[in-house]
Amino acid sequence: MTEVNKPPRPGGWTRFVTARPRLSLLVALVITALAVLAGSGVADRLGSGGWEDPAAQSTYATKALEREFPDSQPNLLLLVDAGRSSVDDPAVAAQARRLTARLAGEKGVIGVGSYWQSTSPALRAEDGHEALIAAHITGDEKAMGDTLDRIAPHYRGTHGPVQVKVGGLVAVRHEMQTIIKEDLTRAEMIALPVTLVLLVMVFGSAIAALLPLGIGIVAILGTNAVLRGLTEFTDVSVFAMNLTTALGLGLAIDYALFIVRRFREELSTGDDPLTAVGTTLRTAGRTVLFSSLTVAVSLAAMLLFPQYFLRSFAYAGIAVVLLAAAAALILLPAALVLLGHRVNSLDLRRLFRRGRAPKASGEEGTAWARMATLVMRRAPLFAVATTTVLIVLGLPFLGVKFGTADDRQLPSTAESHVVQQHIRDGFPGSPGGGLEVLAEGRSTPAQYTAYKDRIADLPGVLRVDGPLVKGQSAYFTVLPKGESVDDAAQRLVGELRATHAPFDTKVTGTAAVLVDSKHAIAERLPWAAAFIAIVTLLLVFLLTGSVLIPIQAVVLNALSLTAMFGAVVWVFQDGHLSGLLGFTSPGSIETTLPVLMFCVAFGLSMDYGVFLLSRIKEEYDRTGDHNEAVRHGLQRTGGLITAAAVILAVVMVAIGTSRVTNTKMLGLGIALAVLMDAMIVRSLLVPAVMRLTGRATWWAPAPLRRFHERFGLSEGEDERPSGGPGPHRGAAPPRGATSHDVPADTNGDGSADAGSGDRAVREPARRT
Repeated sequence: MTEVNKPPRPGGWTRFVTARPRLSLLVALVITALAVLAGSGVADRLGSGGWEDPAAQSTYATKALEREFPDSQPNLLLLVDAGRSSVDDPAVAAQARRLTARLAGEKGVIGVGSYWQSTSPALRAEDGHEALIAAHITGDEKAMGDTLDRIAPHYRGTHGPVQVKVGGLVAVRHEMQTIIKEDLTRAEMIALPVTLVLLVMVFGSAIAALLPLGIGIVAILGTNAVLRGLTEFTDVSVFAMNLTTALGLGLAIDYALFIVRRFREELSTGDDPLTAVGTTLRTAGRTVLFSSLTVAVSLAAMLLFPQYFLRSFAYAGIAVVLLAAAAALILLPAALVLLGHRVNSLDLRRLFRRGRAPKASGEEGTAWARMATLVMRRAPLFAVATTTVLIVLGLPFLGVKFGTADDRQLPSTAESHVVQQHIRDGFPGSPGGGLEVLAEGRSTPAQYTAYKDRIADLPGVLRVDGPLVKGQSAYFTVLPKGESVDDAAQRLVGELRATHAPFDTKVTGTAAVLVDSKHAIAERLPWAAAFIAIVTLLLVFLLTGSVLIPIQAVVLNALSLTAMFGAVVWVFQDGHLSGLLGFTSPGSIETTLPVLMFCVAFGLSMDYGVFLLSRIKEEYDRTGDHNEAVRHGLQRTGGLITAAAVILAVVMVAIGTSRVTNTKMLGLGIALAVLMDAMIVRSLLVPAVMRLTGRATWWAPAPLRRFHERFGLSEGEDERPSGGPGPHRGAAPPRGATSHDVPADTNGDGSADAGSGDRAVREPARRT
């Protein structure tokens, strides 16, 4: 008696995730609901700083001054505008003194001073119509924000003959935090519906389109809960929430697109849903696993830097990547088993076909196949042309100038930006942004005076105040002649640190923090780059078994980022398109931003690279034909990668609508990098380079080949039914490859199977 075509029961991971799909989804729903509760209010616990190195000299000095001289550095400034009158007018002066006395009585405010008390020219505008009241708000970032919210409404506005605006570092950071939260909500409202429309266009089926969106929402909510937990132990930047939304939606959609697309392919060949899920997990599921690891590795490199701004993106990024992959590999298979063929339901594209028949499965991607053929036929031309274009687009980055985030990150209409701009334009020196020199150790008044004179003689110094002495500590305030963080101010930091003193000195202030931050990044950047390169090389080798492909992947991925870095300098540093995009260029790029953008964009480029390489590897294993494998890989993934890139770019552009310049730069820059990678590098440069390297692409020395045979994974099936055709039966394997490297479907005579070009034979053997 013969038992025919009864598919084998799935095993391993497939059985685990599909054994009780309804229970799996119910548990996921409960966990997601708990994540919503755990992550509620996370934005209120996030900070808006984190650019300083905790171990730097400037950080030590800042903490010492806050401890010994808590009123040493004003972080709250009230800009008093006398209109057409002079700030020395008796009525104006009387009102300003009343405001100063009132501010001195506020809880949580210390070190209040004003022009009308000190008559310091640094606190009076050069035209005589504006002057400053300065103070220090105590506490951590949240406490300072709460104090500002409480007192600011009572001071801003009209007070008799004067108009008052609130500024200073506390106001800048608090306003930045508020705007980021508002902009993130708006970005989500833009991205979600647009993404859903694009997914419907990609899949046709409204049911299939909702699955990636659901996975993204689960990843975002879960990451918010993780960030909320981390705030109990460490500082986390509010900027990280933007990355959570962008990567949560982008990567979850990428992974779900890849899995759902493969699942639908398997259904179209006649497999039942459970078998289709098993095949999908063994193929696309492995690719998703490798992809998530490569993205996580790129993001983990930011943990090597001391600034909590960068570390926050690593926390958020790693969490959202792993959660997106977990949801795609656990929840999505369960949903697909339950949906089965209904995953194709509600095909909305029928409304636009007007009677035209949909393309057959074998016709999909023919345009990509033709393009791959053209590119490989003219491989040297395409390789040289695309490389030249990418290098030229990156040339503006050679003129990059690094700076620090300040009020110019905010819209020009933001109150704290207006205050700081008035100070830059109309006041001598940099009130509230000078340098401070902490002196520690026993000393005499004569020694302090001699040291002060040496500082005053430095060419970049406008004025020196102090010392203010307390015990064995003292501090001097140094106002630079130019802006608080320009090149001259940064040189002055080095000169102050090199100035001889009979006591220990430490320099802090905005320019000193910038100098120390730049040093910390430069010191650790080679280690971070080496970490990303080495781990990426290893992962891609485990995927492909090739020595050359990992090197190509790293080099071409880095090359794909040149346009992003060139555009960042041309637009955001040099100010081109600033009117169109609505930002104020500070003339520099915040020091940590290029590191962040490289890690995120490199990881996303590897994400698409893994998708393409895994399909090429699968086809090469099946046929042993290198050129056909490249053509077939681009045919099967070109449209998918482009769709995923467009969707991710939409999410990043939504983030880029932020009114905060750093967030705008991050969103628009990553969107450009993603599109360049998908449409130029993956579509043109990769097939051209692989055509030039030919079969040598797949070479590996015998020890590494054996290592890959034992430990490597690829997007190919490893659970063939007994009695099925073996690899390259009747055909010789390609040079430099073992039979394990190049399994294929054949008809027993060495000819390729006429079935689906991207499926290994998976019909079960007949049992008698």
